[in-house]
Amino acid sequence: MAKVQKRYVCQACGSVASKWQGQCVDCAEWNTLVEETGAVVTPFALRHDLRSGGRTVDLVGLDADVPLPARAPTGIAELDRALGGGLVAGSATLIGGDPGIGKSTLLLQAAARLALGGRPVVYISGEEAADQVRLRARRLGLGNSPISLAAATSVRDILTTLDAGPPPALLVIDSIQTMHSDLIEGAPGTVSQVRASAHELIRYAKERGAALVLVGHVTKDGSIAGPRVLEHMVDTVLSFEGERSHQYRILRAIKNRFGGTDEIGVFAMGEGGLDEVANPSALFLTHRGEGVSGATVFPAMEGTRPVLVEVQALVVRLASGATPRRAVVGWDSGRLAMILAVLEARCGLSFSTAEVYLNIAGGYRVSDPAADLAVAAALISALAERPVPTETVAFGEVALSGEIRPVAHAGLRLKEAGKLGFARALAPASVVDANGGIAINGFTTLGSLVDHLLGRG
Repeated sequence: MAKVQKRYVCQACGSVASKWQGQCVDCAEWNTLVEETGAVVTPFALRHDLRSGGRTVDLVGLDADVPLPARAPTGIAELDRALGGGLVAGSATLIGGDPGIGKSTLLLQAAARLALGGRPVVYISGEEAADQVRLRARRLGLGNSPISLAAATSVRDILTTLDAGPPPALLVIDSIQTMHSDLIEGAPGTVSQVRASAHELIRYAKERGAALVLVGHVTKDGSIAGPRVLEHMVDTVLSFEGERSHQYRILRAIKNRFGGTDEIGVFAMGEGGLDEVANPSALFLTHRGEGVSGATVFPAMEGTRPVLVEVQALVVRLASGATPRRAVVGWDSGRLAMILAVLEARCGLSFSTAEVYLNIAGGYRVSDPAADLAVAAALISALAERPVPTETVAFGEVALSGEIRPVAHAGLRLKEAGKLGFARALAPASVVDANGGIAINGFTTLGSLVDHLLGRG
């Protein structure tokens, strides 16, 4: 009779014991032994191991000449940019985002363009009926697209249907949390069902050379729902971000085995679906005729694309004894505290009796450390109520010593600012103009920037 082999593993040092005991004999830690069930021991298993009986695997050298994977452009330039050039045959892509952000709309538009280009496309919807998807396609002006559409949740039914004909160039599953495998017990959406369903669909895509796109639900904190192993199984993970109160959407690559993860695609939600935004800076800049105190323009970098955003600061003096508040939208609150501390300790500016509010206009989120100088300029302008000239941009990293450090891609930032009509830049002293036609005010310390903005010399 086969019996289950039990063992007790120390969670601190990893040593294995045959029976439970209160203290680990190797590391002397208490209550760290946890029972783990090993493999079933059979007489056959006792006589054999996995070092024989398998097939020989072909080993190739790292320097072998391997052709690059063929890509199929979707016809949507912003989507292709985030993917690294288009969909790769036999790849699996997972796209997640908040409900109503536009995931299904984007995939339906991409599927329609591929289908109109002569490529076979299959769209499987597990959340909507086929008629609902058809009505949405007509609303987007895509009703004449030759997409093969079905509403199904059984993975067995889907794979049986697909095996009956040639493999599609694109297979869309909307969404993976609604898929169900009859080999696994449990309701759709559970960890075991999501993992098993995704495994079968990915295996089909790899074997038949179809580009698979899975739509994934997200939790309330924004991460993709389901097992974390789902993100490891796929080749590309895309995150569709944006606030429903704003018209823009950003498609960001979190993982990409066939390209970089530093590119983004920018879209705007309109009546006809998602429109590509060739100039994202137009979405995040405020059009104003005269200077406003506390507002500066920062040329951020998203991959190889510069995006100009407006940094807004407000400083409100409080009565003596009141506790000041610090509020940040679109930036790191810890970074703001650091900039305020440097301005007080190195530049002699006092914010201890004032409330400070910082906002990145348009709902944009900035993580680039080069925004330090733009934030500092906005805070100085708001405190002194002296507007920064409207034709000025600012970028640079601020150190705790008050030094202004150089940042990457200064030439691209200046070039984009020059194209949009900006004539002056507040930047680190090492930055030189890269034929952008912009006058540069270079600073080595934050104190020199304060003197410049306050007209002290």
